[in-house]
Amino acid sequence: MATKHQRCVILADRHHGLTEGVRGLLETMFSTVIMVADQASLLESARRLEPSAVIADLSLSRAENLGWLKQLRISCPNAKLIVLSVHDERSVCARVIEAGADGFILKRAIASDLLPGLDAVMDGEQYVSPALRPRSQSPPQKPQPSS
Repeated sequence: MATKHQRCVILADRHHGLTEGVRGLLETMFSTVIMVADQASLLESARRLEPSAVIADLSLSRAENLGWLKQLRISCPNAKLIVLSVHDERSVCARVIEAGADGFILKRAIASDLLPGLDAVMDGEQYVSPALRPRSQSPPQKPQPSS
């Protein structure tokens, strides 16, 4: 589990309400939480601060390509990158992971998926919201007791 010894996390999203809501969770795990609302601020902050993790909304850039994510991976090769998205298509998730993200979390599942996702990526694993995982990757269901 990630602990507060983690130095810095950058949270990048255009929606101030979301960042304020998530900030409290992140403050329990990171000594510093930086919030930005646009691509340029994210890239500049990441280069300057060398964060332990970056959590960024996929729609931070209005461009269709994932150039900002690739730039982030190059400028902060040791940072763990999690992308948040409203898009629940597996193809979108696959493109994001291929572009360099360590995790992909659906915004509708942020309350249940963010902390487990952060723990996983901080431990060097890849994390995808369970709703997007192929059935073979879902955790096994506990057998129901027979009556």
